[in-house]
Amino acid sequence: MGLPRRARPPTELRKSLKPLLEKRRRARINESLRQLRALILPLLGLESSGCSKLEKADILEMTVRFLQELPASPCLAAAPTPSDGYREGYGACLARLTRALPACGALEPALGARLLEHLRRRVSGAAPDGGRPEDSCGSPSPSAPPTPAPSPPASPRGPGLWRPW
Repeated sequence: MGLPRRARPPTELRKSLKPLLEKRRRARINESLRQLRALILPLLGLESSGCSKLEKADILEMTVRFLQELPASPCLAAAPTPSDGYREGYGACLARLTRALPACGALEPALGARLLEHLRRRVSGAAPDGGRPEDSCGSPSPSAPPTPAPSPPASPRGPGLWRPW
């Protein structure tokens, strides 16, 4: 067997591990830059064979320039709330209906105008929390979520054993 090794002090252990940790960190950075290069070159319309000797700084600069030139996306600006999406979709449907309803001739013009006016009032009266407004007669709209069923009474035997009946 051999002589037992004596325990190293923590400072000596850190000194011996530091080069290994730094090597791993550099390897992770280089791998991420390689992946970034593979992603960004096709987006810029460049061939990877023609850009074989790109420096790390070049890859980062190309990526920053590409991201700056992207059009402002509504997803990146501010995340829309569900009610925003509902109103946006409702408004888009209303705009299509406004164009298509008179052209199809399915309804009398006066009735079509009343229907469109009713739908415009509904979109402006939509609940701010994303819920659907109630009809003028007071009943909830068909797309409203159903009310939860009352919970079954607790078992008289106690919470020890759960039974599905």
